[in-house]
Amino acid sequence: MPARMIKNFLQLESAGGIILILAALLALLFSNSPLASLYADSLATPFTIALGDLALSKPVLLWINDGFMAVFFLLIGLELKREILEGQLSSKDQIALPTVAAIGGMAIPALIFVGFNWGEADNINGWAIPSATDIAFALGIMALLGNRVPLSLKILLTAIAIIDDLGAIVIIALFYTAELSVVSLGLAAVALIGLFVLNRVGVTAKTPYILVGIVLWVCVLKSGVHATLAGVAIGFAIPLKGKNKGSPSPLCDLEHSLHPWVAYMILPIFAFANAGVSLAGITFESAVTPLTLGIAAGLFLGKQIGVFGFTWLAVKARFCRLPEDLNWRHIYALSLLTGIGFTMSLFIGGLAFEGPAMGGQVRIGVLSGSLVAALSGYFFLKFTLRNQKSPAV
Repeated sequence: MPARMIKNFLQLESAGGIILILAALLALLFSNSPLASLYADSLATPFTIALGDLALSKPVLLWINDGFMAVFFLLIGLELKREILEGQLSSKDQIALPTVAAIGGMAIPALIFVGFNWGEADNINGWAIPSATDIAFALGIMALLGNRVPLSLKILLTAIAIIDDLGAIVIIALFYTAELSVVSLGLAAVALIGLFVLNRVGVTAKTPYILVGIVLWVCVLKSGVHATLAGVAIGFAIPLKGKNKGSPSPLCDLEHSLHPWVAYMILPIFAFANAGVSLAGITFESAVTPLTLGIAAGLFLGKQIGVFGFTWLAVKARFCRLPEDLNWRHIYALSLLTGIGFTMSLFIGGLAFEGPAMGGQVRIGVLSGSLVAALSGYFFLKFTLRNQKSPAV
């Protein structure tokens, strides 16, 4: 991928991360002010789209989580396909380091969560919540330190988060799927085949893919499989190459068009809708439940142990190597920042648990763990950049 495109991508994601912070703070302000009832009622307002006998009726919150986030996962699908075919994940040497780090960053947080919640049968379904990383938020924290942050560190964080997102997609498909509708799944399969046919016959116009993709989204939504997975499938169907050698890439064009909408609107709206936690009545006991502690510890401790530990072992075993301009202090700072789960952790938490009691504990755990990871990652990276000539450990 051209260096200019990488630079533009990182700048966009970093700015989006800062907006995410503001959206989350605004949600917390609304939910703990006289506007709390307006905030909650607005998200619970039903909204219906009907076409003949087919009607989709959901509260605004679920339209955001099922609809807007499908567009986010469409962007993830586009990024994954491009990175796998010609980007940071296209060769063994490029993919080894972020893959090892991402695997550790998903496995260890899940184990820590299970350790805190062993014997709590109602809580175990949340094991995947601390395994997620919010790329926009993490890059936004890095952006606060300006151009002193090595570009290779930003690229490595981006690659880890992309692989992490791929893991989240697989987890959602396998573990957070409701009862299935065979008819809807069959229709979804037909739409999926339609996308494949469009790709194979060389259709490069984006409109046919989007129209068939909408049908796929509706069918997946009705099937019981989470609708965001339709976005990933659409992303993988969009062709990377244009019709002729000099033609623009349909995938890159769509990715470029979607980035501002996702970074500046979709993710901030999701954060605003899901980060509102009422602090009224919160006691020490309610803040240290196994569910809350498992999520917070998984994000803050599990991510740094998993990402840094797996990376250190892989490098020492000569399975992969660090970029030349990075040292172990950089990697530890990065591992702290991967503990910012935020939007992705909140999203998985919404799939894992229903009801205000469990939802409140999830939000407290995600917000507290992400906040500690963000602050510690920022200050450690700032210290590391101030002492650039320090030897690697």
